[in-house]
Amino acid sequence: MTQTGIKTLRDSAGMRWTALLLLALAMFCAYIFMDILSPIKDYMESTRGWDSSSFGRMQGAEVFLNVYVFFLIFAGIILDKMGVRFTAVLSGAVMLIGGIIKFYAVSDMFKGTGLEAWFTTHLNWNGDLPIIGAILPFADGMPASAKLAACGFMIFGCGCEMAGITVSRGIVKWFKGRETALAMGSEMALARLGVATCMIFSPFFAKLGGEIHVDNAVKFGVVLLCIALMMFIIYFFMDKKLDSQTGEAEEKDDPFKLSDLGKIFTSLGFWLVALLCVLYYSAIFPFQKYAVNMLQCNLDLTAASPDTFWGRNTVTIVQYLIMLVVAACAFSSNFIKKNKALKYGLMGMAIVALVVYCYMGYMRGTAETIFAVFPLLAVAITPILGSYVDHKGKAASMLMLGSILLVVCHLTFAFILPGVSASSAAGGVVVAYVTILVLGASFSLVPAALWPSVPKLVDEKIIGSAYAAIFWIQNIGLGLFPTLIGNVLESSNANNAAVIAAKAAIEAGEEGVLVPYDYKWALVMLASLGIAALLISVYLKAVDKKKGYGLEEPNIKPEN
Repeated sequence: MTQTGIKTLRDSAGMRWTALLLLALAMFCAYIFMDILSPIKDYMESTRGWDSSSFGRMQGAEVFLNVYVFFLIFAGIILDKMGVRFTAVLSGAVMLIGGIIKFYAVSDMFKGTGLEAWFTTHLNWNGDLPIIGAILPFADGMPASAKLAACGFMIFGCGCEMAGITVSRGIVKWFKGRETALAMGSEMALARLGVATCMIFSPFFAKLGGEIHVDNAVKFGVVLLCIALMMFIIYFFMDKKLDSQTGEAEEKDDPFKLSDLGKIFTSLGFWLVALLCVLYYSAIFPFQKYAVNMLQCNLDLTAASPDTFWGRNTVTIVQYLIMLVVAACAFSSNFIKKNKALKYGLMGMAIVALVVYCYMGYMRGTAETIFAVFPLLAVAITPILGSYVDHKGKAASMLMLGSILLVVCHLTFAFILPGVSASSAAGGVVVAYVTILVLGASFSLVPAALWPSVPKLVDEKIIGSAYAAIFWIQNIGLGLFPTLIGNVLESSNANNAAVIAAKAAIEAGEEGVLVPYDYKWALVMLASLGIAALLISVYLKAVDKKKGYGLEEPNIKPEN
């Protein structure tokens, strides 16, 4: 309520959640575009000549400016100086500009232009340089389209990172003193559904009409970025109206200060959490960009004929709707406390819908619909895990468990899945589904314990700076490992006869050829990140016991 007793937009539950919906939908669209090419990696190689190394560099380019030109820090400064409204619209516009450039790069319009000729003869940096070569977004031998797409993706990455911190600030502004945790959890759940949406619809649009047109998938993503910008513009006017009602200036967090670095970087707890963060997320997000292709190479899949029921485009829509039922029922069941019948009824409905979804994915015979289950278990258990840490604690133990699950999943993909799939196509799909769901659970387990632990490890006055530093360190891994995965795939398959034959067919002009990469060593590399994270989490638990950080204690202390 204002001082005059006039009710504000923030006091209305409907308007609060409308503001959240606008912000969450914008991030939902951004997450879809972020991985828009991930499910069609094979098409990018067969139609645009992007080998795994080129694909990896393009994907890693997303965070290049954020990390090495420090745009992540500048984004925080812009948000602090200009406020939520301006920064939200700016981030939406920057994402859209980057998306349009990426679309132009992969479209037929780019072919034969003077710009293509320039990119072909320029930016041919030595990709064999150790460490530095993996960091650079361009390398000798990359197709011109991949280089220009990397430029667009770098710009998009700046806008997306800016949007992420802006949305968090906006949620705090509208929900402070109210359902802040629920609002943030809901926004995260919807954003993660963007991953599943991308996995299902990117190949759908790329194959629409019976021919492969990869630019159609990116065009779909650009349309969503237009919608994201529209959501931010509508939010702009809502937020402006709120400020006019309250007469308050926009709330500002403490900006990132270089003077804080000394306090942060001398904290052992900070370094342990930062290393855990970069190791864990480097084994998840970069893998996500290759996961569909990994399944294509390891599973014995036969896509349903377009002439059959399972091969029709309408099945894609139906399966997506069933996926939404799984997510909605599982997520909402967490917030029903008193009505046990309704709670367990929703959980049962979610399980049944999940089984139906998995069966449809098997019958359709497409890897992208199989991997799309990845965020579903995460959506279901994120509120449970957050509540457990709040009331029971055990954050350090949860970090250990999450790291163990991460290692088990990657080693299962590397050594168990190929063997099971070779002996039984259905068995391989079952192993893939179970492993992907467990990986999704790990994806919730670690963040639920990781982020709430930071305030216990650093001084309250520098929490904002500590988060900014962790995000910056995290982005180093997110930029480095897509390239490393691509390089490992190329080097470990250099003498693979099937890979050589497939690449020769692509060079001869054949389209739709799948290059059957052996992902074993790339997955072992990712599993090693999980092992390192496990060792650090064990050490963190020991340090916590010695120094009394309180990581194993609940966040909410019981009242005496």
